[in-house]
Amino acid sequence: MNKDLRKRLIEIAKHKISNEDASHDFAHALRVLSNAERIAKEEGGDPDVIVPAALFHDLVVYQKDHPKTAQSQIESAREAEKILNAVRPFPKRKIKHVKTCIMECSFSKGIVPELLESKIMQDADGLEATGAISIMRTYSSTGQMKRPFYHQDDPFCEHRQPDDTRYALDLFYTRLLKVKDRMYTKTAQRIAKRRTAFLRDFLKEFRRELRGL
Repeated sequence: MNKDLRKRLIEIAKHKISNEDASHDFAHALRVLSNAERIAKEEGGDPDVIVPAALFHDLVVYQKDHPKTAQSQIESAREAEKILNAVRPFPKRKIKHVKTCIMECSFSKGIVPELLESKIMQDADGLEATGAISIMRTYSSTGQMKRPFYHQDDPFCEHRQPDDTRYALDLFYTRLLKVKDRMYTKTAQRIAKRRTAFLRDFLKEFRRELRGL
């Protein structure tokens, strides 16, 4: 991708993305972009598709407990289309692929992508849901949703089914620890494996602290 066009798209994202939700703010978009470009460097893929998809994938975000949360990617894809149609140097024939990448990047929908760029986008966004950054994002959302940090009687879901709509720590068991198994590219698999090991270390330390150690 042309450097000037990349810079312009970043500037547009900076002004379009809301910073009200720290787990889906402009900094998140930049991290996903960094992840995607790192993966693409080793795996291939079209930067003209990957860059705008990464930058604009969260233009519209509804909280996880909002009734319209499932519409976030669809609305983000529509907004991205409007932006890219207005950016004259951007190749218009590639907009449909950008939209596909955005609509398919959701972890919870379980979509199996066909495009390499879409696989890279899923992996890039998925890496935000494991490792140290995923803990920060989990508890940022937890503050907004006003849910407890953990279940008082069974924090580690040893005798119950995890329910991440009610307890933040449960998200480790429904999502964060599973991300490594959902990666499509070898590059992302390698990164996710290391980040998952950190999550397990965090849980071990938290268990010790709950015991007063």
